[in-house]
Amino acid sequence: MAFFDRNRTGELISRLSTDAAIVGKSVTNNVSDGLRALATALVGSGMMLYVSPQLTGTMMLVVPPVAMFAIVYGRYVKKLSRKTQTAVAEITKVSEEKISAIRTVQAFAKEEAESKMYAIKVSDLFKLAKKEALASGAFFGGAGLSGNLAVLSVLWYGGDMVLNNVITIGELASFMLYTAYVGTSLGGLTSFYSEIAKAIGASDRLFELLGGQSLNPLHGKIRFENVFFTYPTRDQNPIFKNLSLSVKPGSVVAVVGPSGCGKSTIGSLLLRYYDPDQGNVYVDDVNIKDLNLHWWREQVGIVSQEPTLFHGTIAENIAYGRPGATMDEIKSAAQLANCASFIESFHDQYDTQVGERSVSLSGGQKQRIAIARALLKNPSILILDEATSALDSESEVLVQEALNRLMHGRTVFTIAHRLSTIRNADVVACINHGHIAEIGTYNELLNIENGVFRRLVELQSSDQTHHS
Repeated sequence: MAFFDRNRTGELISRLSTDAAIVGKSVTNNVSDGLRALATALVGSGMMLYVSPQLTGTMMLVVPPVAMFAIVYGRYVKKLSRKTQTAVAEITKVSEEKISAIRTVQAFAKEEAESKMYAIKVSDLFKLAKKEALASGAFFGGAGLSGNLAVLSVLWYGGDMVLNNVITIGELASFMLYTAYVGTSLGGLTSFYSEIAKAIGASDRLFELLGGQSLNPLHGKIRFENVFFTYPTRDQNPIFKNLSLSVKPGSVVAVVGPSGCGKSTIGSLLLRYYDPDQGNVYVDDVNIKDLNLHWWREQVGIVSQEPTLFHGTIAENIAYGRPGATMDEIKSAAQLANCASFIESFHDQYDTQVGERSVSLSGGQKQRIAIARALLKNPSILILDEATSALDSESEVLVQEALNRLMHGRTVFTIAHRLSTIRNADVVACINHGHIAEIGTYNELLNIENGVFRRLVELQSSDQTHHS
């Protein structure tokens, strides 16, 4: 997630289109050309050795300096290619951002300023392209020159050998022919090397390796150990300072604390949207960083305050976490999540289209569809991020009932802003000033004189009294 915080949409689109195209081109065209050139060079060199080892030795004097030159050039081109790709991404980013917000740009009469900014970015790219062209010219020019020098030295030395009857004119002619073959294929190899260096420069930005193990069976024991964490886009304010928390398998933990203390960040670290700056998160005593990320996220279900439903049918949305689910499984999840009755009241029932950003459903209905989605996914670990706070009391009863079914037999983290909803939690962990300030049952924490939790409960109840 930190990656998405730092990289804007325009840059990611550029990576997908431009970088992928460069890597694709180098893999298809260049690999076949490169392999053909390599085969020709090897066979040609063998024939040259067969005709005259002395002349081959003379030829080979040229190869080491050219090879060294090629390695230095390749490294330079790789670095340059990465810069060029970043500059292309920068241009895409600027244009995408400004064109998508064109009304704001026009409202502030900023067209000229934005055009100038775009022109600066284009000029940066032009400078880089010029450098690339110069480097390419110097490299290919140098390689060509050294090839010609090699041919001249072979002609001079070979002519001398013919005069001294060491080889015949026919042998010298065939040797020159093989030299031309090898020269051409080495030229092909240098361009192959330069293109591959360029592709590696682009692919460095594309590939992020996925690996890691999966746990079978997963018990659901979670441990945060000495965790320090700051959001990458907000360097100044650390959220956690030496936070430690241990959760038994199958228990319900309520995470509470003042606003902005990092309650939801617990869920983000657990889903590994981010890694801690220091300290570790363990699942069944295995570091979460050693787990296969795809497998791990399949084991965790989340129901948030404002669930996202995608454009498509209600059935597709419920089955989002388990694409192969049958209609019966979808209906059964909907039944358990208390949403079957309203879905069946729609004309198209489960085939009802959820509007753009799910506009056709109320908050309570969306929430229950999200719970059905989590039920069908059947996760071992569940994160409830204030799942009932935005609902009216009637919807809240139905949603709470559905949540109780969903929580059964799983390790549950419930992130609570409304403290009345967590009376039944096994453990309440109260975060304050970046670490767990108090931990215990609801009643134990309520009985701590001048406790952080007690103060929060008193504040909320006085607020509610005030509002009513």
